Formats: sequence, structure tokens, C-alpha cells
Amino acid sequence: MAARKSGLGRGLDALIPVDRSTSGVVPVDAVDPNPQQPRNRFDEEALEGLAASIREVGVLQPIVVRPEGERYVLVAGERRLRASRMAGLDEIPAVIRGTGDATTSLTEALIENVQREDLSPLEEAGAFRQLMEDFGLRHDDIAARVGKSRTTVTNVLRLLQLPASVQGLIDRGDLSTGHGKALASLEDEAYCAHIADKAAEEGWSVRAVEEAVRARSDEPSEPVVTPRQARVRPAAIIELEERLRDQLGTKVRIDFNGDKGKMVIGFSSLDDLERIYRKFYG
Repeated sequence: MAARKSGLGRGLDALIPVDRSTSGVVPVDAVDPNPQQPRNRFDEEALEGLAASIREVGVLQPIVVRPEGERYVLVAGERRLRASRMAGLDEIPAVIRGTGDATTSLTEALIENVQREDLSPLEEAGAFRQLMEDFGLRHDDIAARVGKSRTTVTNVLRLLQLPASVQGLIDRGDLSTGHGKALASLEDEAYCAHIADKAAEEGWSVRAVEEAVRARSDEPSEPVVTPRQARVRPAAIIELEERLRDQLGTKVRIDFNGDKGKMVIGFSSLDDLERIYRKFYG
């Protein structure tokens, strides 16, 4: 299976200038791991999800390699390389850097083009994820560097948490970023895909999708509580949940009865848990 070109929109040259690197595709089997890669454990479930996304919309951002003889050594993009192998790709988009090129110049080049180019929503999300995974930037860092709000960065990244089939609908223009943002709050992936298919087929507005998501979220998962038993949640708690959700890029639930409470922070994979951990402890 060859690398799917449409996942890169206007191509690698639109993402990283050719005068600073050579872009193209390289054989997946010709890329060797980086011996300095600090991470040696990867969440298999998360890799399966990324592989499914790659089958559906292609590799959104190139890996970065440097030549070594007739082979290449990976500089950045370990998860994308592993997931591409799982997806059955023979080739993968790559930026080929000279041995003397600094990683910081790659970061600046990518940021420059995210600011300048009219990328698709998924390409932009892929670029943000690359800045996080390969170069260690946080949501606040990315927002400051690309001139967007932190909330915008977080919402764009949430598109990558959608099921692969839903990403495909967004990639093809059958659904908008607004549809994707509404669907991203659904935990049930099967229901998310079902609503996405109906929305695309029947031409639902973003508001209609939001209402379908809200109706699903309001369905009781526990015994129904009578109005007398129901506790009104303070507005300050709800606002704090929203601020934490934006800051952490994941679902947050706070329960407080006036004397004590608990906070539940959701995560989708071990990699996502590590990302949240770094939010607290750097």
C-alpha cells in the first residue's frame, strides 16, 4: 500500500520549505529507529487508533529522518512510523534533514508554515500534534507561537481523537470542523460514527449535531433521580470544569457536596495520560 497523498493536502513543501530540507517519501522498511529515542513503550491501543486514521486519511504530517548510507535514521515521528507499519504502508512521507541541521530549525519551519498556509483542519491538527510529540511543545506554547488561542489549539487537536471514519468525513469535506468539535465530546465511538454518518448523509447543521450529542449525554446511565433528590451544581464548579477541560484538553468532572468532593480526569490512552501528567509536572 503506497502512502496516501491526500492526507498531506498541498504536499510536504507546503509544510516545511524545500530550501531548508528535502521532502518526499521513503520506504518504511528503510527507516531505522533513533537510538536516542527516550521512549521505549508505546500504547498499542493508541497506535491501532492512529493506524486506522492513517488508513482513512493518510499520514497527516511527515516523519523526519536523516540519511545514513543507503538507509535513514529516524529523527522525529516514532508513533507515525510505527502506526504506518501497522497500517500496511510501504512508503511514508518524510522530511530528509542533513546531519548538521538543528531540530530547532525544524520547529520554526513547521510553525512558520502553520501560520502561513491554508491547511485543512486535520492537517493543522496533525501539525499541532507533531509540535507536541516531536518537539515537546504544550498547548499554551503552540498557541503563542502560531498566534491562536489555547482553546482553539485544544479544540483542533480534539479532532484527532475522533474515530477514523469520522476523520475521513471531515477530510473529504462532508463534515466541518464545527461538526467534529461537537462529536469529539462523545465517549461512545460507535454512536459517534453513527451520528456522523447521519449528519453527513442528511446534511445536518452543527447545531443539530450538538443537540444529538447533548441528548445522548443527558441519557441517564444510573437510576433516575427525582427532582427533590437532584442537586443543583454550582455555576462556579461548572465554569471550573470548563477551564480545566480547555487547559488539559480532555474531559473533567467535578463532584462537590459542600464538604468534600472529587475530580475525575479522562484520558484516552497511556500516551494521553503521560501528556496530562506533564501538564501538572512539566
